[in-house]
Amino acid sequence: MENNIRGKIWKYGDNIDTDVIIPARYLTMTDPNDLAKHCMEDIDKNFAANVSKNDIIVAGENFGCGSSREHAPIAIKECGISAVIAKSFARIFYRNAINIGLPILENIDAANDAECGDIIEIDLSKGEIKNITKNKSYQTTPFPESIQKIIKSGGLIEYTKARISHK
Repeated sequence: MENNIRGKIWKYGDNIDTDVIIPARYLTMTDPNDLAKHCMEDIDKNFAANVSKNDIIVAGENFGCGSSREHAPIAIKECGISAVIAKSFARIFYRNAINIGLPILENIDAANDAECGDIIEIDLSKGEIKNITKNKSYQTTPFPESIQKIIKSGGLIEYTKARISHK
């Protein structure tokens, strides 16, 4: 994962729970590619078919609420989403996203101002979010260096493998 991300926005509202992100009927699937095919299908039937690599989800309050399933951030990342920006995240979703290397950023103004189809640029190292379409910039707290390393490695497992192999 690079420090700079640029993509098109897919916008959703408040309380997007893990059952909406990946419906429970698909939880027996273990292949991330299979999960990605069903990402967001109960709220947006065309999402998985139309999302492009590096696109960005922008949402309201409490994104990722519900059960603690790791399937949700995996499905989001695997279908091509490079980051999620929301007003707030459910705590377990937040940690699961970091663990699989999916950057998630909180910024109320960026979430309020964004519209579906806008182009966003994110500089993870600086915590900068730019809505290119609207010519607006927002600041969020950058991840600590340790979290940036996990994200850049592609998640906690890849980060740990790299650390072990360098010892």
